[in-house]
Amino acid sequence: MLVTVDGDNCVTTGQCARALPAVFRLRQEDGVSVVVDPEPPAELHRAVREAARKCPAMAITVQD
Repeated sequence: MLVTVDGDNCVTTGQCARALPAVFRLRQEDGVSVVVDPEPPAELHRAVREAARKCPAMAITVQD
């Protein structure tokens, strides 16, 4: 799995960072989500997919 965030589309709600701080965080300067673990372990794959589905801006991309 490879996880990316389109920072231009992120609307800074922080849902992903709150749900999965091991994978996402918010940049201090502007609140945009960034990926801290682009290849998360298998036990987080389901949660990453859920975070991508719940992203209001659809800014999270998951590639298998």
